[in-house]
Amino acid sequence: MPLRYLRAYPPALQEQVRRLLEQGKLGDYLQQRYPAQHAVQSDKALYAYTMALKQEYLRNAPGLDKVLYDSKLDVVKHALGLHTAVSRVQGGKLRAKKEIRIAGLFREAAPEFLRMIVVHELAHLREFEHNKAFYQLCEHMLPGYHQLEFDLRVYLTWRDAQPSIRPA
Repeated sequence: MPLRYLRAYPPALQEQVRRLLEQGKLGDYLQQRYPAQHAVQSDKALYAYTMALKQEYLRNAPGLDKVLYDSKLDVVKHALGLHTAVSRVQGGKLRAKKEIRIAGLFREAAPEFLRMIVVHELAHLREFEHNKAFYQLCEHMLPGYHQLEFDLRVYLTWRDAQPSIRPA
């Protein structure tokens, strides 16, 4: 089974995950490490959660017009979420609306994973590319960011392997 979410990681690390998956122990590992589910269930709550993090770390960054869960977001293409700027003409002026969309499947994720995804998308307000400055900003807003990103990718790998929740 190809580990599509873990392609960028070293083969030895991929092999460890593959072994746990084949032994049926990956779900137990994740449950032990991340036993809770977050309480941010509505789009309104997600907006408030995101704005609180933005206020704490990125006060001077451009504002956000919309933050929501998106059930149509392709997790394979955008594993973490999507940050967009939609440009519209209003009254002869060009206005950019900034949005963050989080894949709907993350409604049932651990609080650590939700925070990691939101931090990732917020970092795009300052840094557009996934470069060194981007990851330094993520790490500043969320110490241990890199481990959480890896564990989230392990979670997605485990989730895809479950026949009862496999996407159609």
